[in-house]
Amino acid sequence: MFRYNTDMKLPENYLTEMKELFGADFEDYLASFDVPAFSALRVNTSKISADDFLKISPFRLTPVPWTDDGFYYAKEDDPTRHPFYHAGLYYVQEPSAMAPASFLRVEPGDVVLDACAAPGGKSCAVASKLNGTGLLISNDLSFSRQNATLRNLERFGASNIYVTGENALDLETPFRNYFDKILLDAPCSGEGMFRKDPSLIRSYQSQGSSFYAPLQKELLEACVNMLKDGGTIVYSTCTFSRAENEEVLEDVMSRHPELSLENAPYQYGGFTGGTGEGMESCVRFYPHKLSGEGHFVSVLKKNGTLLPVPSSKLKPSIPDHKGFTEFMHHVFKDFSGYRFEFIKDRIYAVPDIGLPFKKMRILRSGLLMGTVKKDVFEPSQALAMALRKEEFDRTVSFDADDPRTMKYLRGETIFADTGQSGWVLVCVKGYPLGFAKGSGTTLKNKLDPSWRKL
Repeated sequence: MFRYNTDMKLPENYLTEMKELFGADFEDYLASFDVPAFSALRVNTSKISADDFLKISPFRLTPVPWTDDGFYYAKEDDPTRHPFYHAGLYYVQEPSAMAPASFLRVEPGDVVLDACAAPGGKSCAVASKLNGTGLLISNDLSFSRQNATLRNLERFGASNIYVTGENALDLETPFRNYFDKILLDAPCSGEGMFRKDPSLIRSYQSQGSSFYAPLQKELLEACVNMLKDGGTIVYSTCTFSRAENEEVLEDVMSRHPELSLENAPYQYGGFTGGTGEGMESCVRFYPHKLSGEGHFVSVLKKNGTLLPVPSSKLKPSIPDHKGFTEFMHHVFKDFSGYRFEFIKDRIYAVPDIGLPFKKMRILRSGLLMGTVKKDVFEPSQALAMALRKEEFDRTVSFDADDPRTMKYLRGETIFADTGQSGWVLVCVKGYPLGFAKGSGTTLKNKLDPSWRKL
């Protein structure tokens, strides 16, 4: 029997709509509110394969059936407290929200737009598939929310990125016919997330489908025009409203006969097809039929042949800076396809792919290598996370349960008989956490203060 939570009174108009949508399944849908929301993590396959992560994982994990790298975990495990989280081995994400990036089927070398990215979970999934190749433009209208996106991408070790804070509609003209793949997880009324986040009920009551549907149509139209021939768009929402889902697709397809709906790359018995003629290949996620929240996901293909972006094999020249030049003697990461740029007192490794830039609000271009002061170079936290253990010649690695691991994450000085001086890459079980300055048996903590686990 469904029991209304006193803090979550569902609006009567919403209940009426859901009764019409679910019919005989309406009571089952209501009963899903008595089931706790599900928790999952997504493995960063650019750092570790899903199979290898399962071998070292201390958590009780079961696969999420609509992605190759997602796993449910028990809430009492709390993986955000584990050192592997700080090493960027996974991202904690609502399981249904894993589907859009999985359905996009990103390949190495793709040029990808995540149009409404914050807080970055889907961008992290795209970045892990690109694995340092191609380009990801991770954009969101809210520049302030993009700080979280950048932090998540840095933790994942992403280097081939531009993190921007633009209205996606303003990208249409400069980026026309530019992207191989586009992910549009559109702003919506959020009906599918009421169980997980009851606070969304209030915003639903003030801004429903009549507010969001016109915006969604504009955004999808812009994305179609930014897509190359042969490219793919995943359009998704976390709402049930047909006006925000199938009707948005019908609208754009009526103007673009070159578009076709593709079948989902994953098949699962808990999926429900889209409603209306020709919408059967869309996927509706219903919380009473699967272990996740409510979502809608569709895959649009643009007719034509997708031509790959030529990849640069040139290695960038090292900027004329004594400290940076000396530091790079210890780095074995291949920066082919990037160029080093000085911007004020910082050095960046920027993807060497031509961009049709207009003036944009850019939070990050490429990988922040570090900062300079006169002849001194100090490597960044982002660089530490982008390196593999074998790509730096001075490293130290501790087990996850070694007390020194947590001391390092708290910003404390640690002691280890490494025999190494200068910059040392500190790792947990071989996966980087950050830098320290070695002197004898002392490792002076250089973990970025904003990354420390208090």
